[in-house]
Amino acid sequence: MTVYERTPETTPSRHPERARYDADTVHSILDEALIGHLAFVVDDVPQVLPTLFVRVDESIFLHFSTGAGPARLAKRRWGIPVSFEATLVDGLVLARSTFNHSANYRSVVVHGKLSLVDDKARKREVMRQLVEKIVPGRSEDARGPDDRELRQTAVMELPLETVSAKVRTGDPKDDARDMKRECWAGVVPLLYGRGAPVPAADLGAGITIPRYLGPQTPR
Repeated sequence: MTVYERTPETTPSRHPERARYDADTVHSILDEALIGHLAFVVDDVPQVLPTLFVRVDESIFLHFSTGAGPARLAKRRWGIPVSFEATLVDGLVLARSTFNHSANYRSVVVHGKLSLVDDKARKREVMRQLVEKIVPGRSEDARGPDDRELRQTAVMELPLETVSAKVRTGDPKDDARDMKRECWAGVVPLLYGRGAPVPAADLGAGITIPRYLGPQTPR
């Protein structure tokens, strides 16, 4: 089993026992999460961008317009230092005191250098895999990017080197003084799923919903 190195950047200051460094946990969270947040600094001003992303082997890939801040900075500086996070919230943890309320969650934080992918074939493959992550089977149906669209898109790579996961599961942790309080305590699961597809207003007659958009089961 691959285990990432524990570093000061990847060691939580609170609840370090919740940290996970095995690749299986890190990969599973990144593969399930759709949205991540990229943090970087521009002219001494912190910035954060929500973005779709995909993990391919030991890197995560993001895409932006070539005019977007991360792409312009990376091109000028041959890469930029960033932090990236993705979080899945699995449940609301309700304790007998509001101070001990929490959430069950799975998260990943990555620190490293974000750099541009210049190889055209690799950019196409990363974008295909991003589409496949979001809707498996879609890349066999919809048209991929042409050369002009590819030139307008910056694909960026962040290696999974300085990385850790953090996971909370289970019941609330109540103080002894609150245990006899007549107040419900427990976990409210949060379920996510995809609804029925809604066709575009200009969809041609006779085009049916593809099999890959069939019934979805909430997790």
